[in-house]
Amino acid sequence: MTQSMLKSIRFILVTATICGATSAFAANLDEIKSKGSMTVATEDNYKPFEFIEDGTPKGLDHALLALLKQQSSFTVEQQIIPWTGLLPGVTSGKYDVALTAAVITPERVKSLDFTMPIAEATQYYVVRQDEAGIKSVADLSGKTVGVQSGGASYAALSDLKEMLAKTGGQLGTVQQYTSFPEAYQDLANGRLDYVINGVVNLTSLTKEQPGMFKMGQAVARPAYAAWAVQKGNADLLAYLDDFLLKARKSGDLYQLQQEWLGTTFKDMPETPTTK
Repeated sequence: MTQSMLKSIRFILVTATICGATSAFAANLDEIKSKGSMTVATEDNYKPFEFIEDGTPKGLDHALLALLKQQSSFTVEQQIIPWTGLLPGVTSGKYDVALTAAVITPERVKSLDFTMPIAEATQYYVVRQDEAGIKSVADLSGKTVGVQSGGASYAALSDLKEMLAKTGGQLGTVQQYTSFPEAYQDLANGRLDYVINGVVNLTSLTKEQPGMFKMGQAVARPAYAAWAVQKGNADLLAYLDDFLLKARKSGDLYQLQQEWLGTTFKDMPETPTTK
């Protein structure tokens, strides 16, 4: 086999590999209307936004999804999956929308487009109720923390590092989990000193288990949660934003926030932001 033939084969193999690794395009709004359906993915264990109770999907996102189904001229098909498959599934084109309270982060906006926020999602820490040695962010220095792998709590560690450095402290051991219930269990058992999660999630946790956990201070800059679509899917993004804006103006969003989150966020921006 000649050298030129070898080069040609290598080129073909490399090209095939690149093409195979390229993400598929999610359906745009015209394609969704044409085929009559849109596929959305929601999480299975993200209380109070998405969770399963007695076999029934519940939470803020499920309630908003029900409204979206009522107002859409096409069928909205739902896939309930673990968190780890949500955003990659939208990036790859497997799902049209990650209809989940995904925290908007600088890293995520590189590969996804986000709707206007559906809730605030500033990251806080939570400790055991009987924890006496952690009273502020400064006390987290050197302690073992639990975060969700690839999630906003993990992304918040960079902000926490800066906050600790200002008081001469440093980040301790980081344990990553696929879901928060596992992290909370390890916190309760003493394997972790604290867990980081969004303010809404931790408020829900501490209300449900006041004798077990208590929430501390913010460990990162203000953040928001929103739904995500594939980067560049502008028409679908506009459709979802229009739906959410109507839900704000009608008061439906705030009513559902109060019902599922126990509070309302009426001063959220109308555009996604990481600031």
